[in-house]
Amino acid sequence: MNRRDFLLLTAAVTLAAPAPARAAGGIPYTPGAVDRALAEGKTVFLDFTASWCGTCRAQARVIAALRAENPAYDAITFIDVDWDSYARAEITRRLNVPRRSTLIALKGDRELGRIVAGTGRAEIKALLDAALAAAQG
Repeated sequence: MNRRDFLLLTAAVTLAAPAPARAAGGIPYTPGAVDRALAEGKTVFLDFTASWCGTCRAQARVIAALRAENPAYDAITFIDVDWDSYARAEITRRLNVPRRSTLIALKGDRELGRIVAGTGRAEIKALLDAALAAAQG
């Protein structure tokens, strides 16, 4: 294989590789983002995710489908926390997050619920519904 063919093939493979999906389709976490959103009275849905995590990808598919079916979920502030960057961060320790693929709904100083490594549609919908009720209430 000559250099030109190698470069073309490399470019094609790079472009064809899917970008890692954001599980909740939310904004990327930055330090202080959760506290600011909660202080503004928002309901926050945290997704502790990793691009290489199969469970995280399964959760992402369920969340994306549920959000597509119910636009009312847009009342929730979705924040994706990259596990590789923030596994040892203050937010992770404060919320006692045991691992990636953890989903947590918050409102004010209250945790509305959490799912650790669960991918079931019904349980994720129940957590989203609890967050939505808090956001609307």
